[in-house]
Amino acid sequence: MTLNEISNRLSQEFQAAYGRPPAWIAAAPGRVNVIGEHTDYNDGFVFPMAIERYTVMAAAPAVPNSTVVRLRDVKGTHTATIDLAQPLKPAAKGSWHNYPMGVIAGFLGRGIRPPGFDAMLDSTVPMGGGLSSSAALEVATATLLELITGKTLDPVEKALLCQKAEHDYAGMPCGIMDQFISVMGKKDHILLLDCRSRETQLVPMSDPSVALLVTNTNVKHELTGGEYAQRRAQCEEAARILGLPSLRSATADVVERAKSKMSDVVYRRARHVVSEIERTQHAAEGVRASNWPTVGQLMYASHSSLRDDYEVSCPELDAVVEIAQGLGLRGGVYGCRMTGGGFGGCTVALVDSGKLQAVSDHIAAAYEQRTGIKPTIFESRPAAGASVLKR
Repeated sequence: MTLNEISNRLSQEFQAAYGRPPAWIAAAPGRVNVIGEHTDYNDGFVFPMAIERYTVMAAAPAVPNSTVVRLRDVKGTHTATIDLAQPLKPAAKGSWHNYPMGVIAGFLGRGIRPPGFDAMLDSTVPMGGGLSSSAALEVATATLLELITGKTLDPVEKALLCQKAEHDYAGMPCGIMDQFISVMGKKDHILLLDCRSRETQLVPMSDPSVALLVTNTNVKHELTGGEYAQRRAQCEEAARILGLPSLRSATADVVERAKSKMSDVVYRRARHVVSEIERTQHAAEGVRASNWPTVGQLMYASHSSLRDDYEVSCPELDAVVEIAQGLGLRGGVYGCRMTGGGFGGCTVALVDSGKLQAVSDHIAAAYEQRTGIKPTIFESRPAAGASVLKR
């Protein structure tokens, strides 16, 4: 569905549920990270693009003088009520409305107080697929609140507000990449983000000869060991051993010289981060030069590092990458890697656009044959960031 189609459907459902049309509609995209995984919380570089999958939120004022926010999804299966007259506190961990509540809290903390309103959301960003459905929800909420209050935030402040919402209300210590690209994405561009300085560069990617193909493995392994936080702590330990503020300041030589001071696991975590930061910068140069074979090789190297040194891949992700690599350049694939936090979710492949359908069909059939699972595959051009559809 196009963004306008989602918006029109949401308007109709809003009217049916609340008995009046929405006054405001805002949208924010999910994202796929082309390269640069688990580098953002290490002050490194990341290279995401917004995708043509969106979370859309519609709203209308509540009755006069109301302080109540009513939230629901388009199907009516998830509902929540937030009273702005009461102190906001996170709901139980895993509650979907912690994300919008955290954003509302961020606005209140800045002295920006919305009136009560009724809201409905719809999303085409896959949940739990590593395509940043949570950031899309946060940024859509923030964009909607800008409309409701008439107060527009600086884009960096807006992204950081949404990140803080995820930290404080959803309990996820994410880096800044997901919120930055959802706010700042630009059509036909990939965002090179320096997570230390927060400097952004929009790198054009309008070459029609290539496309990005996202394969959702439709697997999400349930882990109980706090793997994300664990790896973050391991990276912080490596930086402490090296006497550096973060692994961004390290080089491959520095890590190798300190290998004997680290456990094997901490050493391999550091080796991944330092090499991935370097790969990300080279990949941005490759995209600028339309050097697709080089970009593809960097993507394969990234996946190998994530699989072996960072240990966040899984058999299903590896299967997609192996299938794509088996097709090779002759079959239309330049490169492929897992994207997102790992342990399931999605891969991203750089593909010859003339062979896109053949590649998609082959991956789908071979993956299902190997795993017994039907994947979900879609192409996306780099999309625009957060947008206003009705004000």
